[in-house]
Amino acid sequence: MANALTENIAHFARALRTAGMPVGPGTVLDAVAAVEAAGIGSREDFYWTLHAVFVTKHEQSVLFRTAFEIFWKKRHLMEKLLSILMPVAPATPGKPDPVSLRLQEAFFKQAESVPVEKPEIEVDASLTVSDVEVLQKKDFAQMTAAEIAAANRTVAALVLPDDAVPTRRLAPDPRGRRIDLRRTLRRSIGEGGGIIDLARRGPKTKHPPLVVLCDISGSMNQYTRVILHFVHALMENRRNVHAFTFGTRLTNITRMLKARDPDEALAACTAAVEDWSGGTRIAPSLAAFNKVWSRRVLSGGAVVLLVTDGLERDGTADLARAADRLHRSCRRLVWLNPLLRFDGFEARAQGIRALLPHVDEFRTIHNVAAVAELVAALDARRTDRAHDPRRWLKAL
Repeated sequence: MANALTENIAHFARALRTAGMPVGPGTVLDAVAAVEAAGIGSREDFYWTLHAVFVTKHEQSVLFRTAFEIFWKKRHLMEKLLSILMPVAPATPGKPDPVSLRLQEAFFKQAESVPVEKPEIEVDASLTVSDVEVLQKKDFAQMTAAEIAAANRTVAALVLPDDAVPTRRLAPDPRGRRIDLRRTLRRSIGEGGGIIDLARRGPKTKHPPLVVLCDISGSMNQYTRVILHFVHALMENRRNVHAFTFGTRLTNITRMLKARDPDEALAACTAAVEDWSGGTRIAPSLAAFNKVWSRRVLSGGAVVLLVTDGLERDGTADLARAADRLHRSCRRLVWLNPLLRFDGFEARAQGIRALLPHVDEFRTIHNVAAVAELVAALDARRTDRAHDPRRWLKAL
């Protein structure tokens, strides 16, 4: 096989590994051997030969297909990338999808690995602020695409506190107060009826369910996408996490967000939700949730995160009634409103005034620091009076 094709396969494998696929040196050798055995026939044969080696899970197919189209679009594309130190991809109409952006970033990192002599430039950075601090405080709506990607990675790395609460069920516990007679007898039979230690049981702990209701109207688009990245990361670590979106209607996106790849999960959500970046009808959406989903997902002392700006177009009487029922069905209702980022914010809108009496906390959600504060506040044993909604009601 020509050395150029072997090097291109190796560069292609490195780009896949940078983009998130588990590709090692052994996989690269297998890919080269597979192409040698199958021969270079049509483009489709070459695609499926590499696909059979690199793709080990179904969710990796979308990432591999997009990478293959970008990398092998033109002849000797990777040599051109290395020569000019920039990713080259044919221009496509419309906004590129997140998978393509991530792959182009991976190709760019491959190009950066080539040593290039650059002139030394001295910069006085004594008065500058670190990039991490700027990213923590910058509004999501003002971030560039690269900053949004960095914010998504930071938010996904946040760890929820251990808020497990005791339940009525019992579980094996060597320090438990109750004797587990069944397990004790089984141990005794296994030991031939001799004297053994008593098996005990104690209260079983369980993380309460977390339900996220995200407003996907036009004014909430930039904030909702970051929140969904956060919810996707939560679903990888916890089981009882449910996500819903609402604009003019309610949509359950829990199953879509369970995809391993975050970009693929958000793409599936965007395709499934018909009212994305449309209008806002909060009252009918909350009423639909109370009627169809509340008994299914709110059992066990659930915590509900309501992400919306509260700008309701319909009547506020129905909104107050739906919010009151939602508040009574869960253990804790936290309202996340990006409008709180403004210093001069006042609860003057009718929708906001209708929701405030029925929530336990009123928080902002406009940057990474606010999401980090929310993660710390989700501890079931913690109370924060600084975000008490009653102080906003007193100002009315």
